[in-house]
Parts: sequence; structure tokens; C-alpha cells
Amino acid sequence: MDWLFFAEVSLAGLATGGLYALIALGFVIIYKATRVINFAIGEIMMFAAYLFLSFAGGMQLPPLIALPLAVLGGTILGGVVEKVMIRPMLGESPISVVMVTIGLASILVGMAEIIWTADPQLLPEFLPRDPVFLGEIYLAPKIAYGFLIGATVLVLYLLYFRFSRGGVALRATASDQAAAYSMGINVRRVFNLAWVFGSLAASLAGILVSATGGLSPQSGAIGLSVLVIVIVGGLDSILGALIAGLFVGWLETVAGAFFGGEYRMLATFSVLALILIIRPYGLFGTHEIERL
Repeated sequence: MDWLFFAEVSLAGLATGGLYALIALGFVIIYKATRVINFAIGEIMMFAAYLFLSFAGGMQLPPLIALPLAVLGGTILGGVVEKVMIRPMLGESPISVVMVTIGLASILVGMAEIIWTADPQLLPEFLPRDPVFLGEIYLAPKIAYGFLIGATVLVLYLLYFRFSRGGVALRATASDQAAAYSMGINVRRVFNLAWVFGSLAASLAGILVSATGGLSPQSGAIGLSVLVIVIVGGLDSILGALIAGLFVGWLETVAGAFFGGEYRMLATFSVLALILIIRPYGLFGTHEIERL
């Protein structure tokens, strides 16, 4: 085996996994606080990436302005969706809410095809192009710098949830909504905050992923890989999202490099099947016991 090639592929996979972890974090934040499985998270990513394309490409705005504007647009979309589509569904069966998010995903794909056409497109260059070497190991600059940005945001998120009042409110609501109500926490506001933070993470990750792999209305399909990650790590586990994201990113990249691109998803879903058999609640998910 060419160990240098294996090391380069592994590092690229871990860097990709870092972006997966950022998307999965957005998914877990929403589920942990609201118990809503957001199947439209991939399409929110795609929508934010198209906003960046419009701002940086169509309007010729500098990337340093276009990037935060696009992330802000995706974030606002998440907040509006929660208030307009999800909040009226409170109290309904979980499958009804899931169907709403699936319908939202279809709507966003249709809007993207109408506004930006169905043709694949490339985002304007905004990441440094300087080669990145770790000793003799080469790492593509887009992947390396994308990972650094994503990792920075992940650390900021974790610090926010640990030390800020908003983070405490999110964790309290996730632990026990009734107790949070009794302590004076505005649970509805926390629900909206969860969708806002989840969509912000997904929007930034969507732009970084599209900068490497291109953009089309079908780019939201990455949400399938993210769903695998959160199930493997545990739907309500932030630590699980981080570890599973890194692992799935590494596994997909290594499987694709050594066996061919068609084996990427096979390897991922094989791990999913194995985890569901051994630990149905994921590696770090909460084991819930229901009384009958």
C-alpha cells in the first residue's frame, strides 16, 4: 500500500467529515430542542449556496460580503420556516411534521430550478489557493481551508452552548420542555432559535461544500449522508454528530479512492445498518424507555 497516498486520502476525508459534522450539528440542534427531524436541511444548504452564487457571481459583490449575506439568507429562511410552517404543527403527530419538511425540500428544489435553472454551476473562487502541506502530505486548499472555517464555527457553537444564556436555554429545553416552561424559559422562542442556529450551520457548510464539489438543485441530496451521520452518532447527541461526521467523511473518501465512487454510499449505509442492529439509538444517543 502507498501509505503517503493513504494519508492524503485520509486527511481529505477527515476534512470533508468536518463539514459533514457542521451540517449534522445543525440537524441535531433542531432535533434536540424541538424533536423535529428536518429532512430539508440539505435543501437549506443548497439555497444558501445559490444565494452566494447570486451575490458573488451575479451582483459581483466581494466574497467577504457575499458570504455572510448568503449565510444570513439561509439563516432567515430557517427562522421563517419554523415560524410559518413548523410552529402551527405543534401537537401534531411526528410523521406529519416530517412530511412538512419533505414538502419544503421539494419546494426549495423547484424554486432553485426556476430561479437558477437545473444546470450544474461553479461558485466564484473565494478560498485561498495556496497549496497546503503537512510534512510530505498534500491537502487540496479548498478542502483544507473549508475545514478550518468549519472547525472554527464548530468551536464557537460549542462555546456558545456551554457558556451563554441562550445556550443554557437550548440545553434546558432539550432536556425537559415542561421544566423549562416552569423556569420561565420562552420555549417557543427557543424553538425558533434552534432552527436559526441549525440553519446557520447548514448554510455555511453548504457554501463550503459547494465551493469544492459544484452546485446544482440536487446538491441537497447530501442531506442523506448527514441523516446517516446523525443516526449513527445519535439523533440528540452533539458529540455523536462530531465523531460520526468525521468518521463517515473519512470512510466515504477512502472507499471512493480505493474501490471506486460507486462504493462511497455502499460503505456509508453498511455502517448505518450495522449501527442500527447493534445500537438502535446511535453510538451516543439517548436510550429512551417508553411505558406501555
